[in-house]
Amino acid sequence: MARQDRAMRTRQELIRSAAEAFDRGGFAHSSLAEISSRAGVSTGALHFHFSSKKELGEAVEAAAAHTLHRIIAHCPLGHDAPLQLLVDASHFLAQRLEEDVVLRAGFGLGNDLTWDAGVKLWLEWRNWVRGMLNFASGQGSLAADVSLEDAVGAITAAVVGIAVLARSDPEWPLRRSVTGFWQVMLPRLSAQQGLAALNAKGTGLEVWHADETAKLDLWWLDEGLAAVAPTPDADR
Repeated sequence: MARQDRAMRTRQELIRSAAEAFDRGGFAHSSLAEISSRAGVSTGALHFHFSSKKELGEAVEAAAAHTLHRIIAHCPLGHDAPLQLLVDASHFLAQRLEEDVVLRAGFGLGNDLTWDAGVKLWLEWRNWVRGMLNFASGQGSLAADVSLEDAVGAITAAVVGIAVLARSDPEWPLRRSVTGFWQVMLPRLSAQQGLAALNAKGTGLEVWHADETAKLDLWWLDEGLAAVAPTPDADR
């Protein structure tokens, strides 16, 4: 079990190292030598876990998708306050994009012309946003004259864009920027009778952040162990 655990940790370090390389220079300009060096392992150990850079890219993409799915799964359709859930999820996603290089690289690979993306995470986020707005519309909490597709596009772009700006400029106020976006957007999106109950700053975000961050960090343990073959050489 100790060897399997070491192999799992090597694997996750390689995924993180690849994500850092892809995030910094894109898929095409990242080398396996650079990735293995940043992970502190030999190229032979890298090839034990991943046969190619493409396989590493797929692992980064899968890890990022898992994180995104955990975030949006926390906000199920059928909730009695879909617009507030959308606000809360956008705050948490922007925060995770700033903090989590694997999630950020996964989003980046979806727009990398040198990568044949199996999953475009920004499309998954957009589709979830559309689903939440559709539910709000059916529930009667969305303003009747809102263009659904215009709203979907604005929310999708704003959340991801704010996170990119916050990362490139340490002085950029991430939380305040997301809050400001919703302060402008909510009066346009919400039916008047529900507007007063909505909080642009998010609700329960500190508790949610601590709870979900722990879960997102722990998934490596389960997923990593499942991905490592129990061979005598598995401690590389």
